[in-house]
Amino acid sequence: MTLLFLVRHGETDWNRQRRIQGRTDIPLNETGREQARMTGRRLASRSWDGLLASPLSRARETAAIIAEEIGLGDPDAVPALVERDYGEAEGMDWLEIERRFPAGTVVPGRETRADVANRVVPALMEIAASRPGAALIVVSHGGAIRAVLDRVDPATEYGPITNGSVHSFELARGELRLVAFDDPLGSSLDEQNAIEAREDEQHDARHEGGR
Repeated sequence: MTLLFLVRHGETDWNRQRRIQGRTDIPLNETGREQARMTGRRLASRSWDGLLASPLSRARETAAIIAEEIGLGDPDAVPALVERDYGEAEGMDWLEIERRFPAGTVVPGRETRADVANRVVPALMEIAASRPGAALIVVSHGGAIRAVLDRVDPATEYGPITNGSVHSFELARGELRLVAFDDPLGSSLDEQNAIEAREDEQHDARHEGGR
């Protein structure tokens, strides 16, 4: 079982202005840097085997700040973790979007959420499969994380994915599963692994009993 902790990058000026960023490479502001430091301090309560990030600067800088807090080296860039492409809507605030592209209007160049999931989920599964048993931090974006949630748990509606928030997933038996939305990071990895081990034993026992 591999654990993946998906982190949304810290705040940017466009986040504060409620503008759509998408692939536009907007850097962190000072609030975003402090959010990254706070997230890093929370993550420092555990041991980690690796740190990966989207290549956009707001994600890379968030990951670099976290790396300083948890004692890891530079994060590995993974292009597939980049934010959703919002096409012509990038740079607009919500009022501009509603005026230019009212409900039901196709935004030219915008990537569908399904396409985002088709890109991000296999990348996460490949990362997890290549590091069996590892605990990894993955810094990405709100739209990308939302697409993953929609793919792995489509029946549940989740709240806002805030800047600096952490969402834990696991890859077990070839399946990516949500562990905790807005993970409080309250239990140790050893405790979590022990719980998972008991669940595996119970699963195997039921399976054996059905033969």
